[in-house]
Amino acid sequence: MRKVIRGVVSALVASVLLVAAGGGAAPAAAAPFCGLTWGSGDRTAGELSTAGLLEVRTGRHECWDRVVFEFNGSAQGYAVAYRTEVLTEGRGLDLVPYTAGGAWLRVSLRAPSDTFGATVGEHTANVLPYDTLRDVVYGGTFEGYSTFAVGVRARLPFRLLTLPGPGTHSRIVLDVAHQW
Repeated sequence: MRKVIRGVVSALVASVLLVAAGGGAAPAAAAPFCGLTWGSGDRTAGELSTAGLLEVRTGRHECWDRVVFEFNGSAQGYAVAYRTEVLTEGRGLDLVPYTAGGAWLRVSLRAPSDTFGATVGEHTANVLPYDTLRDVVYGGTFEGYSTFAVGVRARLPFRLLTLPGPGTHSRIVLDVAHQW
């Protein structure tokens, strides 16, 4: 009887020590980074617009890096996808040159960028202080479509937002998460 009681007590003590050390329960599934559930699949929305691209700027948030495309009117059309190469707009024969990063997002805006003033291959934003963004390079405009190659550290989740304003302007916003 003493052996049975000692065995039960030993088993209980071992179980308590195991749970206290964090080894008794099955590990919980890791929560998504910052609660983000965006994914990295292709995104397409909106129609062709005549609003001209005015500015490209970037920003850093706690959980993602951001590229903002601002237009001088209502623009809501885009097609964004990871690609192994990004071709210039129009003929589509030449690669957008000198795009840094481990992965590349082809951003096709369904609005002209004639008012933007950049040349094909121009780096349009300073992304040195960012966790995820590595480059934003202009790929040209043709028949109302404008292309950018956005270089990122790796293939990471992203989302797109279309926002009104300021004033009569509109914005298409690309957010790329810092990690999965």
